[in-house]
Amino acid sequence: MTDAPLDRVLELLRRRPDIETPELRAWDAADRYLLDTADPWLQDRPAEVAVLEDTHGALSLGALALGAHHVRVHQDSLVARRALEANATDSGVTAMSHHALADVVSRDARLILLRLPRSLDRLDAIAREVARCAHPDAVLLAGNMVKHMTPTQNDVLRRSWERVDVSLARQKARLLTGRGPRDVAPAEPTVGEVPEHGLRIVALAGVFGGASLDIGTRALLDVAEQWPAYETAIDLACGTGVLAVALARRAPTARVIATDVSAVAVASTRLTAAANGVQIDAVQDDGLSTQPTDSADLIVLNPPFHVGAAVHTGVALRLFAEAGRVLRPGGQLWSVWNSHLDYAPALERTVGPTRQVSRGPKFTVTVSRRR
Repeated sequence: MTDAPLDRVLELLRRRPDIETPELRAWDAADRYLLDTADPWLQDRPAEVAVLEDTHGALSLGALALGAHHVRVHQDSLVARRALEANATDSGVTAMSHHALADVVSRDARLILLRLPRSLDRLDAIAREVARCAHPDAVLLAGNMVKHMTPTQNDVLRRSWERVDVSLARQKARLLTGRGPRDVAPAEPTVGEVPEHGLRIVALAGVFGGASLDIGTRALLDVAEQWPAYETAIDLACGTGVLAVALARRAPTARVIATDVSAVAVASTRLTAAANGVQIDAVQDDGLSTQPTDSADLIVLNPPFHVGAAVHTGVALRLFAEAGRVLRPGGQLWSVWNSHLDYAPALERTVGPTRQVSRGPKFTVTVSRRR
């Protein structure tokens, strides 16, 4: 093991409670490129640093290892936040604080590190909020792996930053550097209508599906008339909360809970519920970790099939297992999934007897009954 402080931080970094497998690492070449670029800047001017969208703590803990006095962090994902907190505990780090997007950048911060989101709308929202709060001399360093970047990201950043420079690629990673923050308005939610279901969707920037109805959710809505009666129902991985609204409309006296790992998703769900005149308990959660065992009659789920940027079944399998724990005996899990993934055996194993409700070229809907 090397003696370099940054190398030691990265070597000890873990992904938990996120999916941990040999092929998934807690940091990558983009994180290292950002930190190596920040290093001389921090050596000359050690100060407060703002870090946004850190996946497991590499940027936050790395900045502290390079000499930052304090790190202010914003992470949309609760799993990312918990991973950072666990790694910070392991490292004995305390010079760190968590903040909402609107106030993560203080006027004392001269360096801002951003893991570039893949969503252009999310990037625009972040860039606007950061620019609105930043000191005129602040520098924004943003990076990702080249395969997840497009030239359009440069144009998005230029809406909020006067100058955007593009680095050379290094180990298949690239950086964008923003200077000259502009005084711009914050991003506004978008609103979409789904007339065939009488729904209004309100979406904050970066939420899955945006203000439109994704085809997986549509497949579940198309079979909503077959859902059983329920007193407590959960929209798991709720996104904009469309399924939660449908649950609340079908049973106005039932308790409807919507959970998602994303703060943006939870906020969007609350806005969507208000726009449709229904009451929903929207909770940011890692799966169903805060829900009691044997407490729900019905769970509806359109599971993600990515872990970060990688296509991976691990998240869906964990959500199936959580649903099996939280459902009451005899309760039902209605799921939609990409047909080629063939989740039926996993659903049988973790929840109970599973039957196919509908199947199309892309998506399959199943219902699983808790043993």
